Amino acid sequence: LAYEVPALPYDYAALEPHIDEATMKLHHDKHHQAYVTKLNAPIEKHPELAQHSPEDLIRHLNTVPEDIRTAVRNNGGGHVNHTMFWSIMKPNGGGEPTGAIAEQIKQDFGSFEDFKTAFNTAAGAQFGSGWGWLVWDGKLKIVTTANQDNPLTNGHFPILGNDVWEHAYYLKYQNKRPDYLAAWWNTVNWDEVNKRFEKARQK
Repeated sequence: LAYEVPALPYDYAALEPHIDEATMKLHHDKHHQAYVTKLNAPIEKHPELAQHSPEDLIRHLNTVPEDIRTAVRNNGGGHVNHTMFWSIMKPNGGGEPTGAIAEQIKQDFGSFEDFKTAFNTAAGAQFGSGWGWLVWDGKLKIVTTANQDNPLTNGHFPILGNDVWEHAYYLKYQNKRPDYLAAWWNTVNWDEVNKRFEKARQK
């Protein structure tokens, strides 16, 4: 198969109590797997695409053959988004950001608290399913996308992102998306976010 779901870098229960074990199992093993399965199917029709990373497919969506473009957009996006999502969380994560990203957040948003408020407001207001993102565009910006769209398609490298599809939080938080958004910060892996920030600035 062209693409595979990466193993979760920690135990399913490792992000408790902020993200529950049942949600992690469902989210990683079922939802993420479904995106990968549904990405591999159209790639079989155009096997030459399999040499490209999923990120590159999403980055150059307009070059993907039209008959499979929507499938790649939705499912390739789902794969790329979730692969990032697992990596930017860790057990005993959260706390204040460190390193270069901490400095930049202070510079562009005034304070970490102000940044969190702005991010949670944007992600909380995303209608229906989608994501809240932090991207680099000469300065840090908060953007949202619908469904499994990724900022890469618009030329922006995502530094961090939070999944606001209901499957990401409904078992534990039901319809209380703001509670989930607030709790999620306790899982953030700032080391990984700093690596992504470094990569974003090199682009």
